[in-house]
Amino acid sequence: MPAAGNRPITEPHRRIFYGHIVVMSAFFIMVALWAAFYSFGVFFNPLIDEFGWSRAATAGAYSLSSIVMGLLAIAMGKLTDRFGSRLVMRICALFLFLGYLLMSRVGSLFQLYLFHGLILGTGMSGSFVPLMSTVARWFVAKRNMMTGIVTAGVSIGAMMGPPIVNRLIADYGWRLTYVILGLAVSATVILASQFIKRDPRDIGQLAYGEEETKLPAAMITSIKALSFREAFTTRQFWFVYSKFFCLGFCTFAIIVHIVPHSIKLGISAVIAANILATVGGLSVVGRVVLGRVADHIGNQKTFIIGFALMAAALFGLIPAKTVGMLYLLAGAFGLAYGTCVASQSPLVAELFGLSSHGVILGFLSFGFTTGGAIGPWLAGHLFDITDSYRLSFTICSGISLAGLILTMCLKPGRT
Repeated sequence: MPAAGNRPITEPHRRIFYGHIVVMSAFFIMVALWAAFYSFGVFFNPLIDEFGWSRAATAGAYSLSSIVMGLLAIAMGKLTDRFGSRLVMRICALFLFLGYLLMSRVGSLFQLYLFHGLILGTGMSGSFVPLMSTVARWFVAKRNMMTGIVTAGVSIGAMMGPPIVNRLIADYGWRLTYVILGLAVSATVILASQFIKRDPRDIGQLAYGEEETKLPAAMITSIKALSFREAFTTRQFWFVYSKFFCLGFCTFAIIVHIVPHSIKLGISAVIAANILATVGGLSVVGRVVLGRVADHIGNQKTFIIGFALMAAALFGLIPAKTVGMLYLLAGAFGLAYGTCVASQSPLVAELFGLSSHGVILGFLSFGFTTGGAIGPWLAGHLFDITDSYRLSFTICSGISLAGLILTMCLKPGRT
């Protein structure tokens, strides 16, 4: 079958495989995007100290950005299916630059919700689905591992971002720090996206591992490839949506509130930021190492491991008070979170195929971001009422167990 532009299709091992360049470009984009976005917890106390907002109201801006991110990710997935991820990333970079620049001038709660919730939420809507869908097209073999490497950029960003932002705020103040973030993030996304190509056939290559299968990958995926409308009507679709919701609820609740929770226990802001960074650091192991394991044991078993470990970490977080215990539980939570996230896109490809992968993944990811919107707000609201995170972490523990049960109910191969 001739490639686009009449280029002969070559096998990846016979020359440099461009898919690896795509993976590294996507990785650097992920690092930049999530280093800045996950640092919201570091801005949390400076914003509250200056404006006197409640924790629930302040966390609500993060929740709104998660909703906007999830809703628009569906559209971004559709655009990716049609035009590729490069155009999508350029559009998102412009919104990110504008959002962070405006955050440096925020002066009211309305502006916080507009700038962070709407504008940055729009920019971040291209932070997952377009890149994950592109990687899925470039790899048949090692798809989980390559997805894990790209999503490890989220973890690296989460590990690097909070300490760096904390230092920048200490040296330059939170307003100038937002300007620096806007410049750094938008420049990285625009430059790295120039190296991303939508499909291996566009440059005359096969997807990695396609030539090693008995049938071409296109034939294999077409056996169970579904359109968005067809996938939407299956039980599997809603099982996956619900467990993505559970994952997002727990993940964002911890990422937003682990720093103020640690400070509430009397821990310094520097150590609290490092505890948040530990979540990102250990999730790298979950994404890459267990992402590779998922290529052998399957995505369902990987999710079971991840949710079980997450539930254990969250139950342990309820009574934890010492720095050492917080570091240990943050690491366990990060490992669990990374394990689950690395298997999201491959699971969608496994269940529904690649023909509408972008838009299906976009809608299912809305479950993740919807949970991510409710989790931080509810945790902040409960703290405002009880002056404690105990009830919030208890609820997160129960939600993680629900995710485990949903995963165990999922039956790959059935609709």
